Amino acid sequence: MTTRKLAVLAAAFIAVAVPAAASASHAEALLHDAVFTLTNAASGNGVATFARNDDGTLTYVGTVPTGGLGTGANLGSQGSIALDNDGHTLFAVNAGSNSISEFAVTDKSVQLVTTFPSNGIRPISLTVQDHLLYVLNAGSSSITGFVLHDNAAAPLAGSTQPLLGNNPAQVAFSPHGSQLVVTEKGTKTLDTYPVDSEGRAQAPISSPSAGATPFGFAFDNRGRAFVSEAAGSASSYNVDDAGAQVISGAVATNQGAPCWLVVTRNGRYAYTANAGSGSISGFSIANDGSLALLAASGVTASLGAGSHPLDEAVSENGRFLYVLVDGRHTIAGYGIGEDGSLSPLGEVGALPAGAVGLASS
Repeated sequence: MTTRKLAVLAAAFIAVAVPAAASASHAEALLHDAVFTLTNAASGNGVATFARNDDGTLTYVGTVPTGGLGTGANLGSQGSIALDNDGHTLFAVNAGSNSISEFAVTDKSVQLVTTFPSNGIRPISLTVQDHLLYVLNAGSSSITGFVLHDNAAAPLAGSTQPLLGNNPAQVAFSPHGSQLVVTEKGTKTLDTYPVDSEGRAQAPISSPSAGATPFGFAFDNRGRAFVSEAAGSASSYNVDDAGAQVISGAVATNQGAPCWLVVTRNGRYAYTANAGSGSISGFSIANDGSLALLAASGVTASLGAGSHPLDEAVSENGRFLYVLVDGRHTIAGYGIGEDGSLSPLGEVGALPAGAVGLASS
């Protein structure tokens, strides 16, 4: 994609895009390669879209209203925005109005399809697997499911389950949808919910976290969970219907507040965003799922003092890592090397304070 083409597309997008508080729901852009984040504005939430160049750099194209409200402050979660498996449908939480928004994403447009109740209070994280959507409602300490069909999300009867701990951070499906996992910061536990053949979450099992304050996490394709721990570490687990079993526990990042974590598409590396240190820690993932720091210092990339990095996303082609830089209200990009090293691609955006979540096609 050429710079000139991106500029023309951006102009077209901005010409029809409106502030997040307005009612329009459609905006033009070339979006087969894109990064999305949530403005989370209390006056009107919106999805901000950035088109991706072939070299991984980003160009802002516009913001589309969700039809709901944000909170204007960090949600303390991972997974507040998510693409479905084919990248054509985007879901976002509206934590300020207890709702979820669904968008249709094509090569040329982002359209608000519907906004519907989250069936709970203060949704902060969601996860999609095939025709199922589950939402973590932190205010009502529960998860609940929806069936996706023909641009409609219908509540899945019997799918609502309580949390076993408190102060949750994320909900996510295992790769084949056979389990759901929730991280519980307050009780230092992981809740595992077996999922039956009809998609209903069953009664959860609580497992102790290997490190304090389990936060963001991601699965690899083999179904192993890799969890960041805000107290200063990351751990890996096997997950099945019996719960989470530690593979490597509390591997120190030597950095402050590693709260968000992603795994590369090939399953070879994991990265934590360290909000307290303004850095990113890279880990290699061994065949048995164990973690090892790429650099003894824990610094694979530095964003600088006051950057306060939050959410992360890896591009669908596996070549790029993106990080929401809360302190500068931007998105930073990195090329991912064969050895897990990160090459900076610059920062872009003028996001509002309180922006959350990151998803990439």
